[in-house]
Amino acid sequence: MSTQPRCPCSRCTIRGLMGPAVITTLGVLFLLSELGRGYFSFGHTFPIVLIVIGVILLTSAVAPMDGHVSTPVVPAPPAASGPAASPPPYSGPYTGQGQ
Repeated sequence: MSTQPRCPCSRCTIRGLMGPAVITTLGVLFLLSELGRGYFSFGHTFPIVLIVIGVILLTSAVAPMDGHVSTPVVPAPPAASGPAASPPPYSGPYTGQGQ
């Protein structure tokens, strides 16, 4: 499990609903496909999944980011100098390999 704090802003909360919304929509569409023959087949209703994804993305784009927790930037370690700075030459797993 991650030790990063969970972002409480509206934008991140809405984007977190993407997976459950798509899975629920697919389940309902497959149920309609099994119950109703003809027009309710998955071939006719699959664009609803794209509409649900678009609505969630649009809603999250216009949601405020008040209280957004961004990931902290970890600084790179300083470059060492001298003989310890260069890594040792690669030697294969077997002695004499590649010579």
